[in-house]
Amino acid sequence: MIFTTVDRKSSKSLTQQVYEQIRNGILDGKLKEGQKLLSSRELAKIINVSRNVVLEAYHRLLAEGYIEVKPRSGTFIAKGTSLEHIGAKKLDIEKKQKEELEDSIIDFRGGNPAIDHFPRKKWGDLTKKICNESPQSIFGYSSACGIQELRDVLVSYLRRARGVHCQPEQIIITSGATQGLKLITELLITDKKRDYIAVEDPVTDEMRNIFTYAKAEIYPVSVDENGIIPELLPKEKPNFVFVIPSHQYPLGGILSIQRRLKLIEYARRMNCYIVEDDYDSEFTYEGAPVPAMQGIDQERVLYVGTFSKILSPALRIGYVVLPAHLVGEFQKLKWFTDRHTSTLEQHTLARFIEGGYLDKHIRKMRKIYQERRLVLVNSIQKYFHQAKIIGKAAGMHLVVEMAGIDFKKELVQKIKEKGVCIYPVEEYSIKKGEHTQKIIMGYGGLTPEQIKKGILLLRDALNEYKG
Repeated sequence: MIFTTVDRKSSKSLTQQVYEQIRNGILDGKLKEGQKLLSSRELAKIINVSRNVVLEAYHRLLAEGYIEVKPRSGTFIAKGTSLEHIGAKKLDIEKKQKEELEDSIIDFRGGNPAIDHFPRKKWGDLTKKICNESPQSIFGYSSACGIQELRDVLVSYLRRARGVHCQPEQIIITSGATQGLKLITELLITDKKRDYIAVEDPVTDEMRNIFTYAKAEIYPVSVDENGIIPELLPKEKPNFVFVIPSHQYPLGGILSIQRRLKLIEYARRMNCYIVEDDYDSEFTYEGAPVPAMQGIDQERVLYVGTFSKILSPALRIGYVVLPAHLVGEFQKLKWFTDRHTSTLEQHTLARFIEGGYLDKHIRKMRKIYQERRLVLVNSIQKYFHQAKIIGKAAGMHLVVEMAGIDFKKELVQKIKEKGVCIYPVEEYSIKKGEHTQKIIMGYGGLTPEQIKKGILLLRDALNEYKG
């Protein structure tokens, strides 16, 4: 018998404690099928409880099928009640080892924000205030478009910060930019046999997967260090052109005003839309941020933004700014997808922006990311003299080109085994073979010390590979 004692100070009843210890012993395999249990009188005496406590626990175990009573023989563990834990324990050990390994790896994934700087106290204070002081109505169902308070503050914030021109009615709050882009694709792709999307190449695999999941055809348009190349746009009308003009992912180019105007002229001529993903435009370290394309043409540009990169990926709030004539159909799609985005978080975010806390947080993070970028650039230049750094001084990542090194899967795996995760640009390319010597290096979620150590490990891994 596995019993040791019961805790009389526990909030659990004595009967519950006896029941749980026997049941867990059976499930863990410590009590085997067919094994005889002590009589209720013997067990009660050993653990110093009344016999009724043990009888009640036994009756419950009997009712649930864990034990069986054989007349004149006693009480036994029933057949079919033990779980095979050998394999499970092995998996648990392997999982723990894998988690420990992952925790020790320095991950240069692009787009990872510095979650250690999330403004917990202010966010918590605002959330508590909203829960305590707001009317009961905020705890009910809300509009699929999002709460009015957040849409109102977004109008002034986006006009001031990004040059976006819109009315609150044109904004629909989404569960992150991913949902916004998915709904846009569903809205604008009507004939899956004929419709297609012109997409920057290379482009983040998340965006590409959204489009292909919707069974949309993709027309890749090459980008250079200055963003998408308008002259390479398709001659036939696409349903929309997808661009990240503020800091192209992954190559990091900022689309010039000349290219922006060419792109808008193209959309007007082709009678199609431009979908502008503006995911980390707040972080520019040289000069002023270039205003959004939506500010130039509100009828042709659908503007997508998110707070996942500014604040935290855990905050699943994004938004889409739509031409007025598309709002109704988009709202229906949003409603049928998830009814509405978390209302409480929307209220907190509205207060956070209105109180000036978002602007303050962005200023703080801009300094932190600029410092981390400088550490990364200096470390690369110190240990990789021939490396070329690609991308403007913006966002949370840059691209490094290392001549003579082909970042194939085998090499990437060997580097990971040394404790560093890097991401070849080639993995994000639709047309293969053009970016084999380039890797993405994100710095947003890494401390300066991690960045320095990561570059040293990368150098050692590449030297060993070459040797």
